[in-house]
Amino acid sequence: METLSGKFKEQIQKAVRLSKVSTVVTEQDVYQEGDQNVLPFLHKMVETLVLPGSGISGFEHLKELLEKANAGHSCLLFVEHYSNMDLSAFHYLLQKEPDPGKAIADALVAIAGIKLNEENPVVAAFTGAHTRLVIYPSRSLSHLDPVKDRAELVRSNGINRAAMKALSDIKVKGKLILVFPSGTRYRPWDPQTKKGVREIDSYIKSFEYMCMVAINGEVLHVSPGDMMDDFVSEDVVRYTAGPVLSCAEFRSAARAVAEAAGVEDKKQAVVDTIMERLEEMHIAGEADRQGYLKK
Repeated sequence: METLSGKFKEQIQKAVRLSKVSTVVTEQDVYQEGDQNVLPFLHKMVETLVLPGSGISGFEHLKELLEKANAGHSCLLFVEHYSNMDLSAFHYLLQKEPDPGKAIADALVAIAGIKLNEENPVVAAFTGAHTRLVIYPSRSLSHLDPVKDRAELVRSNGINRAAMKALSDIKVKGKLILVFPSGTRYRPWDPQTKKGVREIDSYIKSFEYMCMVAINGEVLHVSPGDMMDDFVSEDVVRYTAGPVLSCAEFRSAARAVAEAAGVEDKKQAVVDTIMERLEEMHIAGEADRQGYLKK
């Protein structure tokens, strides 16, 4: 299989030249609008790789969620995460759906880890094509030394405070806040990468409505190295959106089950329930996708 950098070398170079994304995040720019100059390059890459039959199942649920967001309610999308092209493919396929597909795509605001901006200019350019709210994730914080990295810890606290303040503002302004609950791409050789991040419970607690979205089919396959070494392939890609759920009711039910089972960490139990539901949707979605593959 070809690598991402090999197949799309020219597009990547143009995207990096055009990109205006900040490669150093501060408290003043944690909310970053998508770069409309770069987005067409990502859409073209996706268009090259997705096969006929690719699309969105459960589109009516996303339409309902957007209606709630436009009415001033806070709304979450919990999405599986397999590659750095997941968001671009979702955005592209939404725009191929009937109205309000484009409006749903335009309403997306992804929660993104800071390293996507700061570690690699190519990844930063790709990330910058989509509107996002930058945070300093707990996975990154766990590697910092309390003494030697004190300045970075102070910086991380400032960025996360600013991000939460921005989130409280935008979440009631017709936006759909997209979160990858695993906090990282799934790597088949590391099962822990499909475990939900405990902090996701805080999002559920502070939002009103949510949908879960499973992904089946891959056009970008994660490698142990850099994103540019990831392999590309053509495939039928299906996104499956589940029904709109009340965050409060979902959280309460998950905590009740955990309590009955004697589970002490209720927050992790809520997130584990999210991941279990997504896995169930993924299995069902793959059976559905096989029908499109046969066609």
